[in-house]
Amino acid sequence: MADSRDAASQLPLEPVPEDGRVASLGALLFTAAEPIPLGVLAGQLGCSQSVVREALTEVDAHLHRLGLMVQWCDAERIQLATAPALAPLVQRFLGLERTVRLSQAALETLAIVAYRQPVTRPEVEAIRGVDSTAVVQNLVARGFIEAVGRAASVGNPVQYATTPEFLRFFGLRGFHELPPPPDGLRPNGSSSR
Repeated sequence: MADSRDAASQLPLEPVPEDGRVASLGALLFTAAEPIPLGVLAGQLGCSQSVVREALTEVDAHLHRLGLMVQWCDAERIQLATAPALAPLVQRFLGLERTVRLSQAALETLAIVAYRQPVTRPEVEAIRGVDSTAVVQNLVARGFIEAVGRAASVGNPVQYATTPEFLRFFGLRGFHELPPPPDGLRPNGSSSR
């Protein structure tokens, strides 16, 4: 059964006038239950992806005043998120306590995955120098990383990448906000994230 959003994105639409793009993007981001691909937004507005990127900058400026932000989940998917500075207020309002503590091993593994994604567990272990099976499983269970494919090498090992939850947890708008990687963690050439 087709997703109604997929069906709606197939319909020919009248382009949204330039003066209505910011409001339209805000409405789409607000109503979306999950990250929206840039191409879907462009299709809904009847304009190019580069025009949508420009309009998203303006949307983000407006959202900032509301305690919200545009969060890039990867190079092509966007969602609306709460500004990281307001996390304590929102957590208190919702009755949540930030009890998630990450071990040194988990932080090391997350850094490797973030900078080298997609990356396999054996590649993580080659950098860390220790077995990382349990750490990888724990990060998958917590929703910080996910399987995104298989490497075209012996045994076809699972490749992992970070998730939008990783960005939310660390209060990042997108991967461009990561600090420069240490020498041992130069990004893979194939990564577009």
